[in-house]
Amino acid sequence: MSRARIGIGDWAVALVVAAVLLAAGLSGPQAATNLDVFGYVLLLGGGLALAAHRWAPLTVLAATALCVLGYQAIGFDVPAIAYLVAVYATVRAGYRLIAVAGSVLMVIALPFAMLVAHQDWAVGAAFDQARDALQLAWLIAAGAAGEALRQAERRADEAERTREETARRRADAERLHIARELHDSLTHQISVIKVQSEAAVHVAHKRGEEVPESLLAIREAGREAARELRATLEALRDDSTTPRQGLDHIPELVERARTTGLDATLTIEGQRHDVPAAVDRTVYRIVQESLTNIARHAAAATATIRIDYRPDTLIVRVDDDGKASANTAPVHGVGLLGMRERVSALGGHLRAAPRSEGGFSVRAELPVDRP
Repeated sequence: MSRARIGIGDWAVALVVAAVLLAAGLSGPQAATNLDVFGYVLLLGGGLALAAHRWAPLTVLAATALCVLGYQAIGFDVPAIAYLVAVYATVRAGYRLIAVAGSVLMVIALPFAMLVAHQDWAVGAAFDQARDALQLAWLIAAGAAGEALRQAERRADEAERTREETARRRADAERLHIARELHDSLTHQISVIKVQSEAAVHVAHKRGEEVPESLLAIREAGREAARELRATLEALRDDSTTPRQGLDHIPELVERARTTGLDATLTIEGQRHDVPAAVDRTVYRIVQESLTNIARHAAAATATIRIDYRPDTLIVRVDDDGKASANTAPVHGVGLLGMRERVSALGGHLRAAPRSEGGFSVRAELPVDRP
């Protein structure tokens, strides 16, 4: 059983039981001794110990049993309410045999505590008094209630696992369906683009002609699209949570951007540390999409990528010196929308807007939950 934190409800149960026990001790008859204060402490302690009944049920069972035996031996004729609650908690936690063994020991030990308190009593009277204090019927009822609730919780957990497994199977089937659709609809077209651009570059080299930058960019885009599609299909067909592309692959993105003529630089600031897989993938996608937009729309000569590691945040920023200006309204296409959705899903913030000095800037701030 996983250990639960002590909550307000636990303290409420403990305080109520402690108050009932204390009231019973103050109002009920008990032998006059010099240990009355100690008896009240045991009454109060037995009730307050129940606050940890979910966190440490076995410890609470032992503590309440000792408190009951203690205040009965002193002469406090108070029912063992705290012990009954402890038996319930122990059985609910799954320790049925321990609860039964503990209850048997209590049934045996309690009459001797009575004899200590009333030395002039007969043994039979002591057993009768112990029976009244422990109330065997209530003891059995407490154990039965704990077992019934434990079984109900187990069935609820099994039902939840069944729902999760069903949802997972449906998700797996949907992933495979999407993978087939992507493979059937995109693989051929991307392959044609890649092969044709490779052939055109090869022919130009063979003729000794200068290869246009646009053709080289098309060839590189075709290669990248093929790699991305292959990685996407592998990810869809594989249920692994290992990230395919992340922060470690960003230098490759920057290097590929340079092959298109863009003066791209990468700067990493702060002390690098591990980040969640979702953040790792999201940063890669932000840089990838930003560089793609720069190549397609910005007409920029330079681009700077900054990744800043902070203790609880990872910041990525991509700036360019393209044609965007502060006076032009940004056009948020599908790429920017996808970035914004990824960042929002992680609880982060994204700002994509023209810079005052010209060009465009994309800045994402992603929270990092570190242990």
